[in-house]
Amino acid sequence: MTAKGTFDTAGWDAEPPFDERDGVSLGLVTLTKTFHGDLTGTSVVTMMVATTPVEDSRSYVALERIEGTLHGRSGTFVVQHDAVSDAGEQSLRITVVPDSATGELRGLRGELAVVIAPDGGHSYTFDYRL
Repeated sequence: MTAKGTFDTAGWDAEPPFDERDGVSLGLVTLTKTFHGDLTGTSVVTMMVATTPVEDSRSYVALERIEGTLHGRSGTFVVQHDAVSDAGEQSLRITVVPDSATGELRGLRGELAVVIAPDGGHSYTFDYRL
């Protein structure tokens, strides 16, 4: 199945870098999201970010616990983010952590795609199976 909608982010809470050498910095960031559309609910994202001296080269990995309703089924699940920007060429993979879902979402598998519009708005497409 496919779920579509938008989401808002809030509370970008960046801790001071825990490792900084030769212009490369490693840090932690926490933020929240609110989902609208076929998936409604909230989440907390904890990400580890690597920045480099080259503005468009960086990466992050993150875990995000989403609590809400997906096409009328309620529960929670965890997704894992893997993102890289290589001199501006970007890749992002967000997958459901196997067997992390609870409630009516138990058994959930899938992958989310995220699009950031020119105006800064965020939308998602979630291809999943139960």
